[in-house]
Amino acid sequence: MTAPADRAAARILADWTAGLQWTDVPDSQHPLIGLRVLDTLGLVLAGASTDAAAAARAVAGRQGKSGEAGLLPEGSRAAAAWAAFVHGVTAHCRDFDDTFPDSVVHPGSVVVPAALAVGEATGAADTDIAAAIVAGYEVAARLGRVAGRRFHVRGLHATGIVGPFAAAAAAGRLTGLDGAAIANAFGLAGSMAGGLMAFVADGSWSKWLHAGWAAHGGIVAAQMAAEGFRGPAGVLDGRHNLYAALLDGEDVPPASLTEGLGADWRGADAHFKYYPCAHVIQPYLDAAIDLRREHGLTGRDIAGGVCRIAPWAAQIVCAPRPAKIRPDNEMAAIASLPYLLAVALAEGAVTLDALDAPSRTDPAILDLAARLTHEEDPALGRGFDGVLILDCADGRRFERPASSAPPDAGKVLAKFRANARRASAPPDIEALERAAIGSPLPDFRRLFALLR
Repeated sequence: MTAPADRAAARILADWTAGLQWTDVPDSQHPLIGLRVLDTLGLVLAGASTDAAAAARAVAGRQGKSGEAGLLPEGSRAAAAWAAFVHGVTAHCRDFDDTFPDSVVHPGSVVVPAALAVGEATGAADTDIAAAIVAGYEVAARLGRVAGRRFHVRGLHATGIVGPFAAAAAAGRLTGLDGAAIANAFGLAGSMAGGLMAFVADGSWSKWLHAGWAAHGGIVAAQMAAEGFRGPAGVLDGRHNLYAALLDGEDVPPASLTEGLGADWRGADAHFKYYPCAHVIQPYLDAAIDLRREHGLTGRDIAGGVCRIAPWAAQIVCAPRPAKIRPDNEMAAIASLPYLLAVALAEGAVTLDALDAPSRTDPAILDLAARLTHEEDPALGRGFDGVLILDCADGRRFERPASSAPPDAGKVLAKFRANARRASAPPDIEALERAAIGSPLPDFRRLFALLR
């Protein structure tokens, strides 16, 4: 049943977003903000030298010179929506950004670029930028959760679908829009939602575009709403709503989008990545590296292995098998369980170097990848869960559950440092760290100065 127009789900979310204050956010969630920001900045620095990032900067540079927000790493300026576009593409282009396990939405590479760009453009207070990030994550979590993985099943990239709403929440909160205006921004964001999974077939770069375009589109939606441009109130639960349109006529219960709002902080559930690959692969890499260390294993010791995996995940990272055991491009490597598991067992680590040609053509790694198989287990799939079984040449067998690692500030910091050092012109890494996580709240003014 459609909710009354004045209390549609979009309006409830919008009123909450407009009214959210930093003091409303539980203390337990405060440290996550600095880590989210630091993680995303590191990803921008790691991706800045890629051809995809160069293309995004070139396009943004042709869109005018308003200079509202700074761009890493070179310090040029762009309009807020285009700065968010560049940073969104760049942060996502190594597939190293955080993920909601229930929807496989990547919030950080959308919400943080949008909040930083609009926060700098508006001169917002630190507490307001932090609250906007929380709002963006919460909207992304809730909109993604009710769809689960059904967007992916239908060939749609969930980050591109949900991301414009999350960016609109952050931008609307930072520009001081009221609930009615943010609801209009959500309505407009629904028409900016999109993203085909067609990149899976050929390793093309549209996946990276989705995050940047979502950040850009959400800001534009908020800007249009600020000018009085109306969006459909029922974008989430009315006729022709987002879910009915993209999930082949499936509606979602409107209450499921808003229940527990302000008490159940679902945005905190996004998992950090510690390896540059699809999130469903991460737990297997943790298990492999732990087993390797505990038992003194090397790649040569492994006669074979099996990954028990949820059927939906197997379709992404295990099939088609010939392409997975010999990935011929970076995108293919990012989504290959057997290849990256072989890297972990052979080298004891999986870094961004694993995506490059020297690793992807290493005969020892490819030979090991061919000995690693998978079994689909319908009992798995509640999160990023699985089981790793390794058989050694000397007859030993090891079995280890694979599950997502909890947030680890030390790992996020180590990841940031490694990523930042990959920039063609590394910034003052320690200064960025201090600005992002040196106090209870990030010092956003200092961050913006460093961006310049």
